[in-house]
This record gives sequence, structure tokens and C-alpha cells, in this order.
Amino acid sequence: MNTPKPINVLILCTGNSARSILGESLFNHLGKGRVHAFSAGSKPSGKVNPVALETLEKHGIPLPSEVRSKSWDEFAAAGAPKLDYIFTVCASAAGETCPIWPGYPKTAPTTVHWGIDDPAHIEPLEARREAFEVAYQQLERRIQAFLALPLETLSADEIKAAARRIHEEAGQ
Repeated sequence: MNTPKPINVLILCTGNSARSILGESLFNHLGKGRVHAFSAGSKPSGKVNPVALETLEKHGIPLPSEVRSKSWDEFAAAGAPKLDYIFTVCASAAGETCPIWPGYPKTAPTTVHWGIDDPAHIEPLEARREAFEVAYQQLERRIQAFLALPLETLSADEIKAAARRIHEEAGQ
């Protein structure tokens, strides 16, 4: 019996320091090998927000050893993994012109916007921790609902519509 190839997911945000890091880690953990998730930013901050790491640790989510803030250009370069799905989690990244992904337009990834409020700059620190927890819970619910879909049997249009419904039903 052949094991299906993992689905490649990219979570995008401007700074790639908070929400996209949470999303990458959650997709990899909840996907249980069915998904290989990455994250990137249009203007990466160069560092991962420590409260993002603290939030993941609090929930027992393992961090990939290569977790870092990086540019989305890495995923448009030759030799980059073929992306199946892209989720933007901040409005500014959703509105920016994305790079041309390898294989475009023939095998362009399905792109969906799942807006999550930015917890990174909330003050004081205790309020920031609470905002990260809210972002974590929102992403976890959406990712679980997405992974419950029969992704291997749906068309790209059906998956995109389902992912949009997941976002709308989440109230965001």
C-alpha cells in the first residue's frame, strides 16, 4: 500500500514571527505526517516572537528545529517544495503581490485568507500572552476543521470554498 505524499502548506504573514509560526507548528503537529507545513513572511522580522514559542510550549506543541523567521522568497526559488495550499493570516500579507511560485500557473497553490489579529505588539506582557492564546485557539480550530476535510479527494475549488467557510464560521 502506497503512503500518500504529504500535503505542503505555507502560512504567510508579514513578519513571520507570531501567527504564521503558530500556524506552521499547529499544522505539522495536528497533521500527523499528512501535512508538511512551512511559514514565511513578505518582510520577515528575522526573529520568532518569544511569546509565540511560549504559547506553543504551553500547549505541548513540538517546535521544528528549523523554526525561524524567513522570507517567502525562499519558497519561490528553484528547488523549493511544491506548495499545495497557502494561508495568509494577516491582512497586509493577503493584499501584497506574492512571488511567482514554482510551477505557476499550471500548478499554482490554492490560496486562502484566514485573518487572525496580530498579538505581537499588545501591551502589557500579560495582555500579549492572552492575545497569543486567542490567536492560537483560532488557528487550532480552523486547522482541525481543515484537516477533517477529505483533502485527497476534493478539487482545489472545493477545498478553497471549504477553507473560506471554515474562516467565515469562525467569525473572522
